[in-house]
Amino acid sequence: MEPKYKRVLLKLSGEALAGEQKSGIDFDTVTKYCEPVKKLVEMGVEVAIVVGGGNFWRGRSSGSMDRTRADHMGMLATVINALGVADTLTQMGVDARVQTALAMPQVAELYVKDKAERHLRKGRVVVFGCGTGNPFFSTDTGAALRAVEIGADIMLKATMVDGVYDKDPHKYDDAVKFETITFQEVLQRGLQVMDSTAASLCMDNSLPILVFSLEDTDNIVKAVCGENVGTVVTN
Repeated sequence: MEPKYKRVLLKLSGEALAGEQKSGIDFDTVTKYCEPVKKLVEMGVEVAIVVGGGNFWRGRSSGSMDRTRADHMGMLATVINALGVADTLTQMGVDARVQTALAMPQVAELYVKDKAERHLRKGRVVVFGCGTGNPFFSTDTGAALRAVEIGADIMLKATMVDGVYDKDPHKYDDAVKFETITFQEVLQRGLQVMDSTAASLCMDNSLPILVFSLEDTDNIVKAVCGENVGTVVTN
């Protein structure tokens, strides 16, 4: 297979890293997701990754807690995941770096666009933590922002659903899957592909998103090679 895209950003949810245990990090599961990333690097694809933090903490589910503080806790959760993913890649022989939107020099590099791009050109995987570094923004928005900043050809959003549907396929048997859909339609229909800020950012910068299922980890490689494994969201 030949890659269709030279530089990609892969968005992984925190929940995906928990595997069957539903919380924390299951490193067997992380390894399963890192194997196709290694394949992509060996194919010459430049890979950046953004991880969520929902396997440890979800700011929007923090009840009466101050939202800013709750979101800062969520950012720290993403750093735990980023370090876990980077360490797994390193143990597999893949050079990886963690960059965070909040300064924590003893733990990871501070995000600098030029430095991130230099790592990518050298064949290193860059794992971004802390989302955008600001409260009230999701890690989907963080992924969209980083993808635009580093000039990614596409953002790959790995989910537990094999694409975008007109309604929740887990609840409705007659849900219809889209092969392609525009950002405008996603926003107008209120489809739960990603939050509206992330969708608007991608739309405004003509960054396509491929939404696909992570159930088959080979889909990550297939997606980068242009195979039909999900739904493409474009302008």
